[in-house]
Amino acid sequence: MDATASGTPTIQYHNIPDQPITTIVVATPVPTFERRQRHCFGTSIPGEFPLAANPSIVLHVLTACNLDPQDLAKLEATCSFFRQPANFAPDFELSISELAALDMCQKRGIFKPMTAEQRQELKQRCGGSWKLVLKFLLAGEACFRREKSQAIAGPGHSIAVTSKGTVYSFGSNSSGQLGHGTTEEEWRPRQIRSLQGIRIVQAAAGAGRTMLISDAGKVYAFGKDSFGETEYGVQGSKLVTTPQLVESLKDIFVVQAAIGNFFTAVLSREGRVYTFSWGNDSKLGHQTEPNDVEPHPLLGALENVPVVQIAAGYCYLLALACQPNGMSVYSVGCGLGGKLGHGSRTDEKQPRLIEQFQLLNLQPMVVAAGAWHAAVVGQDGRVCTWGWGRYGCLGHGNEECESVPKVVEALSNVKAVHVATGDYTTFVVSKDGDVYSFGCGESASLGHSTATDGQVLVITALFPISYIT
Repeated sequence: MDATASGTPTIQYHNIPDQPITTIVVATPVPTFERRQRHCFGTSIPGEFPLAANPSIVLHVLTACNLDPQDLAKLEATCSFFRQPANFAPDFELSISELAALDMCQKRGIFKPMTAEQRQELKQRCGGSWKLVLKFLLAGEACFRREKSQAIAGPGHSIAVTSKGTVYSFGSNSSGQLGHGTTEEEWRPRQIRSLQGIRIVQAAAGAGRTMLISDAGKVYAFGKDSFGETEYGVQGSKLVTTPQLVESLKDIFVVQAAIGNFFTAVLSREGRVYTFSWGNDSKLGHQTEPNDVEPHPLLGALENVPVVQIAAGYCYLLALACQPNGMSVYSVGCGLGGKLGHGSRTDEKQPRLIEQFQLLNLQPMVVAAGAWHAAVVGQDGRVCTWGWGRYGCLGHGNEECESVPKVVEALSNVKAVHVATGDYTTFVVSKDGDVYSFGCGESASLGHSTATDGQVLVITALFPISYIT
């Protein structure tokens, strides 16, 4: 059947000549994109971002990214925009990077309650820059777990502080150092009820005494009724079995305490170190009576240097200082066993810089003081120990004394973040969360079922205390 017979109309084809594709002309040319150089002081040319016209946005980005002080300093060195006055409150002369540092300081719990005058005083003490103040605050946060859960093991009793500021204590209580109003021992963690309504952020445990620090900078003490025995071991005549406010410290905002056998030291919010007792013969940089309970500032090299952490041993004190050129460690007190780290065993009556860290090219970040030995964790994760090496507590594979800090080679493949020291034991926490221990393994004190003194061993399992909620 054809189309005509079916009634379907005939389709007519028109003769359209073929055109080569190359002859088709596009009316709108395709634009070519050029790489544009972005300038801090950009113009109105499309594609450029004029930072100078949007400083508030830049400030917000710098603050929100939580850049560290070194990064802010690098921005200033790279571009003049970050060095020029930003014309923002509260100080119209501050640069963008300085304002960003100030904004990040204001986020810190220690910095918030400070008055404008106190902030300016801290700024000058740190070196005259808000970036240096931020460095000081960040270093302090890295050293101790302020406003975070923490556990403190003392000689015979222990203290646990929750992230909410509740305090538990357990162990020996012959001097009332558990704070429960009695001298009865506690074998399970028990909450200190008299502290209800007070948020505790830091604690220190010593022989027969305990000190607690609130988020308001107040210090509460209990146990032996003295901040330190005399050189002849005479104890206080009265026991304090519940936390009592230390009146002599009420005008000092305290952020940390450290208890030695013959003295107590506290660290203020501004980075000043104060000590009680054991000032006889200027052994701690000032002359006081052995039983003096008034705080005295630590003089000498640390008088105008901000300190971010303190650690007390049997008869010596370590101080981690934050300076514009980096972190450093000072020591003062008894030099027996070489624990002051100066290459000798002589006593130091005033704080003295431990110079060995510069030779090791190590930036100290955390310090720990055991009874007769000390340890430091560096920014690069290395661990250094020095002092009396009995039972291998220094981790160097022997029992020799080290009078200057020495890197623990057995931990060369471990990046450490924290260290703690006891009488003859040392514990190291790695970035991966592993715990390493070495020293005296008596009574399984290193956390291993079988241990040989001096070996560096990793604790593979930790068991939480279920009584604390």
